[in-house]
Amino acid sequence: MTSQTLDELIADGVRGRHVLVRCDLNVPLDGSTVTDDGRVRASLPVLSKLTEAGARVIVMAHLGRPKGAVDPKYSIAPAAHRLDELADFEVVVAEDVVGPSAQQAAANLADGSVLVIENVRFDARETSKDDTERAAFAAELAALTGNQGAYVNDAFGAVHRKHASVYDIAALLPSYQGDLVATEVKVLQTLTEAPKRPYVVVLGGSKVSDKLAVIDNLLGKADQLLIGGGMAFTFLKAKGYAVGGSLLEEDQVATCLDYLSRAEKLGCDIIIPTDVVVAEKFGADAAYEVLEADKIEEASFGSTGLGLDIGPKTAELFASYITSANTVFWNGPMGVFEIPAFAEGTRRVAGALAESEAFSVVGGGDSAAAVRTLGFAEDDFGHISTGGGASLEYLEGKTLPGVAALEG
Repeated sequence: MTSQTLDELIADGVRGRHVLVRCDLNVPLDGSTVTDDGRVRASLPVLSKLTEAGARVIVMAHLGRPKGAVDPKYSIAPAAHRLDELADFEVVVAEDVVGPSAQQAAANLADGSVLVIENVRFDARETSKDDTERAAFAAELAALTGNQGAYVNDAFGAVHRKHASVYDIAALLPSYQGDLVATEVKVLQTLTEAPKRPYVVVLGGSKVSDKLAVIDNLLGKADQLLIGGGMAFTFLKAKGYAVGGSLLEEDQVATCLDYLSRAEKLGCDIIIPTDVVVAEKFGADAAYEVLEADKIEEASFGSTGLGLDIGPKTAELFASYITSANTVFWNGPMGVFEIPAFAEGTRRVAGALAESEAFSVVGGGDSAAAVRTLGFAEDDFGHISTGGGASLEYLEGKTLPGVAALEG
């Protein structure tokens, strides 16, 4: 089955109707300041379409992991206020999720305006493993829409979660796929069903364990897997190299060794760093030097140095694969990009993607934050995903509950 589209909902008529929209406003904050508004901006097109058509829009979203209790530091208000600053429509913010404030604000909504209710994860039922509890919360969310309500899921960053506002709500209201989710799914289908070759996958981030299933699924599909970030050191250990004080998942060394062996048989090259930026300690003021990957423990400041970025030779090697590819998927930074001394590997990978004529996909999360932090324009890339975890699970071959729920 295929999902009903947003355009179909609008064609049916939404003026005066309440439309419940699941957005992704899970943005990083510094106190009450949004430090990266990429997800807020990505939510605007669907909300604008609905408000221009006269809908009374109720936005549901989460922020962080407040563990089912009200916690002011996880309030959705800063993200909602940023939405208000960017939008051409009026934005009202409720003080609760489905309580008196949300109910009153929903009842008072004018055509073409938006209500953002509080963080849905302030209610423990949102993420409950109990189907009955989630269904009860979904029913209270649906009740905010009155008699002619509809539901739109435009939160790709949450579609891999079987949560009330993502999954259960779709059984209670006429449900539609938002344009953002539709675009994300189409992009990922391109990566999994018929990628134009050479197909290069760049994986970084801290832990191999976070990417085990995606590596496993891509071994027979990608032409090259380029491994950077903290996860590279477990691969280096599997090759027999000493890694000093670098991040290491000892329990995954055997798995990495197996991947290296299987990749060779499947015709997929796993490329790991040949040089590394090694620091005396973790910090912006740390002494550091570039060492060959098999000489990490020979650092001038001792054998316990930490690898915090891929080295320049590795960065150029990765860039050469990227610029000669026809399809590239990148998920995870190459180093601690927040610290300038350890950002160059990530910068070079991002630059190669920006230069490349390949169909390029930046897989959300820290990778998306990195390209913005390092000053790249979003239109330098074919697609920047809003959902790192959802992208990875799709590439693992998993069913995404929030997408499946819209298909009935």
